[in-house]
Amino acid sequence: MNNNTAKLQNVKCFLLDMDGTFYLGGKLIEGSLDFIKKVQETGRDFLFLTNNSSHNARFYVEKLKKMGLTVDTKKVLTSGEATAAIVKEKYPGKRAFVLGNEYLIEDMKDAGVIVDQENPEIVVIGYDTTLDYKKMTDVCDFVRMGLPYIATHPDFNCPTETGFAPDIGAIIEFINASSFRRPDLIVGKPNRGIVEAALMRTGLTPSELAMVGDRLYTDIETGLQNGILSILVMSGETTEEMRKTSKTIPDLVFGKLFDMNEYL
Repeated sequence: MNNNTAKLQNVKCFLLDMDGTFYLGGKLIEGSLDFIKKVQETGRDFLFLTNNSSHNARFYVEKLKKMGLTVDTKKVLTSGEATAAIVKEKYPGKRAFVLGNEYLIEDMKDAGVIVDQENPEIVVIGYDTTLDYKKMTDVCDFVRMGLPYIATHPDFNCPTETGFAPDIGAIIEFINASSFRRPDLIVGKPNRGIVEAALMRTGLTPSELAMVGDRLYTDIETGLQNGILSILVMSGETTEEMRKTSKTIPDLVFGKLFDMNEYL
């Protein structure tokens, strides 16, 4: 049996990163739909697991539909959704300042979190593509006050069709530069919070899952730190030089999702 086939044979569900793995910006990566078809034909399942908290599951369902894949919201788990659930559990009834797009605010409200941008008791930050100087000032003021401080994920850059856009990691750095504080809790990949949400969603154990993504420090570390098969695809952020020099070693490496098909 081929080594790739042997490592993949026990996988019942693929946790799939989205941007840089399934698509790049607004463009489907070649073969992605064929990969999903093969996964389904072999009796396996998939769950999109994205750190991008600038949109919610409903947004991604519509985006995937335009690319030719029809799924419901239960097939998409965002760091924003996982963060909202954790905030509700850890800080019940607390008012939250939310640095994020309308979708993250919607996730918080859907989970029952009280959003209060003027007089909060906790701070939640996400990947905010509507960031302006007032928001930057407000979030630094609240973090500097010592309020509990939660971030949806750690990614420094978001892949685009033309390169990269600064992600929440850059936001965390500017907040730290002003307030001298880093988040008390980061939920998204590679952290345990989003993994626990995925385990609950799938009903499976770590040994029955595979984490597939284009980032070493989030996607691959998610697998390595949580006993999940880690699969790197070279279709997004990671370059060959980055892969060769990194201390984070994935279990398997493929050019893109479709390249796995022959081993499923």
